Amino acid sequence: MAVSSLSLSLVPRTFKDKLNEPRWSESPRASELPLHHAIACSCDRTTGFDEESDCKRRPLLLGVVGSLTASLLPASSLLAQEMPANYRAFVDLSDGYSYYYPSDWREFDFRGHDSAFKDRYLQLQNVRVRFIPTDKKDIHDMGPMDEVVSNLVKNIYATPNQIANIFDTQERTVDGRDYYTFEYELRSPNFASCSFATIAVANGRFYTLTVAANERRWRRVRNKLKVVADSFKVLDI
Repeated sequence: MAVSSLSLSLVPRTFKDKLNEPRWSESPRASELPLHHAIACSCDRTTGFDEESDCKRRPLLLGVVGSLTASLLPASSLLAQEMPANYRAFVDLSDGYSYYYPSDWREFDFRGHDSAFKDRYLQLQNVRVRFIPTDKKDIHDMGPMDEVVSNLVKNIYATPNQIANIFDTQERTVDGRDYYTFEYELRSPNFASCSFATIAVANGRFYTLTVAANERRWRRVRNKLKVVADSFKVLDI
């Protein structure tokens, strides 16, 4: 599949559908585990974030991770790590991916995406994940990193009235999976945003995680959002 022909709008089901699925209010038995959940870690209660109501919806806390590791083998490498302070983990075992997001962000339904979280006050500060089918087996099958990133940013992410600038590209391998992570800016006459994106190929899918902020705040939040981009992992399904 040529990168320039990718249409990143196909998703099997909406995040809203996911949020309507059952949640657990206590430690579930292994056979009853839902296929996706968020894991709380070091929440900052001074933010005013309604942690109690959120944990009713996504109650799998770090305290029960040890007893669940055997039943969460696809996600075990994520759960075994020490989560950064003031982040949570979103793990979707049914669609095969996981990532960290700031603990004071809230989930929302971002059109065309499988999952998404945003800052409760600054909606342009958000993370979202989408995927499309592909016959490729690895991100290297898409082409050289610089060409893949350039085609995505300039031909797919940018609209006709935006100027795209790519600042940095990185490649990493985790548990035998290859990832490209890149930083870019989209600038229009009246507005500019900056983003990190991490892309990977697995499970017959081309996955994209994007975490973004207003260009004026980028320098202040860049390191915080880089943690999100670097945490993205694909899982076997």
